[in-house]
Amino acid sequence: MIEKDLTIFEEEFYSPEGTGPYQWFGHRTPGRERRAFAETGLLSDDQGTLTVCSGEEVAGRVEWFKASWGRPLTSWCWEIAIGLRPSFQGRGIGTEAQRQLAAYLFEHTRAHRIQAFTDLRNLGEQRALEKAGFQREGVIREAQWRGGRWNDQVLYSLLRPGAGRTEP
Repeated sequence: MIEKDLTIFEEEFYSPEGTGPYQWFGHRTPGRERRAFAETGLLSDDQGTLTVCSGEEVAGRVEWFKASWGRPLTSWCWEIAIGLRPSFQGRGIGTEAQRQLAAYLFEHTRAHRIQAFTDLRNLGEQRALEKAGFQREGVIREAQWRGGRWNDQVLYSLLRPGAGRTEP
């Protein structure tokens, strides 16, 4: 990511029109991402943001951050998220970006699990995750507050290749 990408993200993702119906959570503190970029480049041990490109154009961004299913020291995983500019959606770019991000995280970290969730009505993102190799795990009922109401989410995961489970 380079600093000029932040201008595109601010223009595209900081309004209901730019984020779409599944990612608008209200107005955010101005300059928060710019301050984080100046401090860390939006990359740290616990999270990161990378620009997604289509050719020479900025198509959006992918993010990852630590989540846990128990004690964070022993049961952490990566959770990923994506935001594509509206003109780049529905073209397979998100599928490939999420596939590449998962491969990168498995190659460069010790994570065993990568997970993502999306709104139950966001069929495009569900297809993108499935095409990227993620498996649907189930519905998390009324888990996300957005648009003045609670919204169901669908949880997906991808496990490290070749690291099979041990059954009790």
